[in-house]
Amino acid sequence: MEFSIKSTGPEKLRTDCLLVGVYEGRKLTDLGKSLDEASDKAITLALKSGDIEGKAGSTLLLRQLSGITANRVLLVGLGKSEEFSLRTLRNAFRAAIKSLPAGVESLATDFAGLVIKKSDTQSKAAALAEIAWESIYQVNAVKEKKAEPKALKQITLLVGKSDVEGAEAGIKQGQSVGNGVALAKDLGNLPPNICTPTYLGKQAEKLAKDYGFKVEVLEEAEIEKLKMGSFLGVTRGSDEPPRFIVLQHLKGKKTQKPVVLVGKGITFDTGGISLKPGADMDEMKYDMCGAASVLGVFKAIGELDLPLNVVGLIPTCENMPSGRATKPGDVLTSMSGLTIEVLNTDAEGRLILCDALTYAERFEPSAVIDIATLTGACVIALGHHPSGLFANNDALARKLLDAGEKAQDRAWQMPLWDEYQGQLDSNFADMGNIGGRAGGSITAACFLSRFAKKYDWAHLDIAGTAWKSGKEKGATGRPVPLLVTYLLQQVTDKA
Repeated sequence: MEFSIKSTGPEKLRTDCLLVGVYEGRKLTDLGKSLDEASDKAITLALKSGDIEGKAGSTLLLRQLSGITANRVLLVGLGKSEEFSLRTLRNAFRAAIKSLPAGVESLATDFAGLVIKKSDTQSKAAALAEIAWESIYQVNAVKEKKAEPKALKQITLLVGKSDVEGAEAGIKQGQSVGNGVALAKDLGNLPPNICTPTYLGKQAEKLAKDYGFKVEVLEEAEIEKLKMGSFLGVTRGSDEPPRFIVLQHLKGKKTQKPVVLVGKGITFDTGGISLKPGADMDEMKYDMCGAASVLGVFKAIGELDLPLNVVGLIPTCENMPSGRATKPGDVLTSMSGLTIEVLNTDAEGRLILCDALTYAERFEPSAVIDIATLTGACVIALGHHPSGLFANNDALARKLLDAGEKAQDRAWQMPLWDEYQGQLDSNFADMGNIGGRAGGSITAACFLSRFAKKYDWAHLDIAGTAWKSGKEKGATGRPVPLLVTYLLQQVTDKA
């Protein structure tokens, strides 16, 4: 996908399609008014016909208008002008691209110049670039006959001369986020016999080579030397060897404490001895989407060359049943020295994350954020719209919530009260790995919080947002947009 920016009049612009917004009440944007004059009121005539009223997401295609060089004009509803927001803009642009006729290769629009309160040209251009990237994404299906690539290849943003710089910065940001999301989707969508822990390690090494990151991919013997007994307890039943991936983007000042991102990387989760039901078990290939999101974030920040220090930690393995597998009732000793009674082997994500959280201490981080498809309970609590957010620091939580709103990759803060901690009590170890059905996503976060006491920490439970089921089945790439937006804000705060 190529982007260009122009400040010239749209009437003589050579493009397959001009995209024009219409607010409710059939009110045209400035671009629409200009084209209406050039076409001798042809757009006004179309509006008076009643074929489009301006309802958000509605579209009407007009062809070969006199006085306009573009082959087509696509009208798209923007909803009520007083309620127009960045979210509405994104949805309208998504609907417009989806409705484009086959064969449209180029598109021009003034959407980056539309007025939205508390939103500048850069943020609007970034949103449009990200949506455009999303629209041409195709699942990397393992098929002999590949899907035909999408026709749309070029988008031109029409902005005033004073907004060119902001639009350029926004396009770069949106493309980088789009590429990061695409990588996270690709990794999540791969079958688990291809996307193994070894494969994820190789992807991390490739990113390091492409963008100059520092990388270590630790194998089982090295993980044992670290005394990550909790992590190793999960991988015990699998023939696939585990990996512990350490990526470092060190572009900030040497004195700058890093942000550490920790991604759950269970490349397939059978539940272990506590075997899952067979229905929909294939979707457990998505249990590594936390790891995929960390790699996606690193691709984005590598392209943006952010002046930050960021560390990515990915414990990755399979959770399989076998004669060697950890059993309910076994006690594991974590890297921290705390012991864990395994009451359910299907609560394995927290067992690999807790050792990674302990490992994170050595970086003396400014903040640690773990990302995990951790609990079905979070899906029951919040559905598939926001990710669940837990934090031991309210300021960190607010920054992440704000980043989610700006990126339209929202999260919702859940409680992390001491009253829940007692549900993890064990007669035989320092704690159990589950706390019962009540508040399951909260007690999972409480478990992780015990290994994150030495720094500011947040946990994103993405079990409801990392992938979609049904006819649109596939990874979503969330929460890459949220995390990149958070890191961009860190750059601004440190400037």
